Amino acid sequence: MLPVPAHFDPATVSEIWRVQYEELAREAEEWAEEHEIQPAVEDDFRICLVAVDVQNTFCIPAFELFVGGRSGTGAVDDNRRLCKFIYENLDAITKIVPTLDTHQAMQVFHAIWLVDAEGRHPQPYTLVSSDDVESGRWLVDEVVARSLGLDPEYAQRHLLHYTRELEASGKYKLTVWPYHAMLGGIGHALVPAVEEAIFFHSVARRSQPDFQQKGHSPLTEHYSVLGPEVTRGPDDELLGEPNTPLLEELLSFDAVVIAGQAKSHCVAWTIDDLLSSHLRDERRLAEKVYLLEDCTSPVVVAGAVDYTEEADAAFERFAAAGMHVVRSTDPIESWPGVAASARS
Repeated sequence: MLPVPAHFDPATVSEIWRVQYEELAREAEEWAEEHEIQPAVEDDFRICLVAVDVQNTFCIPAFELFVGGRSGTGAVDDNRRLCKFIYENLDAITKIVPTLDTHQAMQVFHAIWLVDAEGRHPQPYTLVSSDDVESGRWLVDEVVARSLGLDPEYAQRHLLHYTRELEASGKYKLTVWPYHAMLGGIGHALVPAVEEAIFFHSVARRSQPDFQQKGHSPLTEHYSVLGPEVTRGPDDELLGEPNTPLLEELLSFDAVVIAGQAKSHCVAWTIDDLLSSHLRDERRLAEKVYLLEDCTSPVVVAGAVDYTEEADAAFERFAAAGMHVVRSTDPIESWPGVAASARS
């Protein structure tokens, strides 16, 4: 593995600061020359790193939806390891695909969307079932619906349809999340330490990162970067489509490495969508996917929710399907199925 550049300070991974792009760019070019790092376009064995939602909103303590895991420091510890992984394997990682959870206030999973009979909004982490909707326990706020150009009657039918579809899919019930990853806000941005590592990689390897935003639709959740949770509305209207271009791009690589937050939600459902792809068998998809188990944590909120067991069960299922669960500290050449040409 390559050494870690001197500018990286593991103690600051939990902090916010301005990335010094000009200085970092000069350092990256000197680093590439010193260590004889070739441009990414010359790679024979092509590796893509998918960094799922490594954003302040999920990864900085005291931000809106910090993923602490059971340790309480999960995302911070994960990002220390992820940054080291990027630096130490700078010459092996061909491209980085950072995903960005991207929201506005009036969306189906935020409290403003729902009211009870007295006009009160639900508390964060409230689980909304189809029975709750059918019984009138939760209603769509009519003013919110009209402000988005939706007929209130349609919005209520959609809510019932949506909660039923979620339950039929075997996924989680509709969860009322705290306002998070708000477009234009500081929570939406990448964690500075990770942004710094991605920028350093981009300059040193002449490899443009492929940023992927998800979660814009007000009518459906979008945990997976490869597609929304529910694609059709109550009248069979289209709510969102699979991200086929990204899927095709990932399939073009020899190895796809996945890390980020949260293990129980956006990471798990992105991987699940990869597994359910119609191209899975044709492209030997599962065999080329590597999950960095020490660079991801589940959602755990004391006294509210703990998705650790669900996350661990999902990773066991992914491994049983042929995907490789590895650690960031393991040399890439030692990973199952990766040839020595990974550093050609």
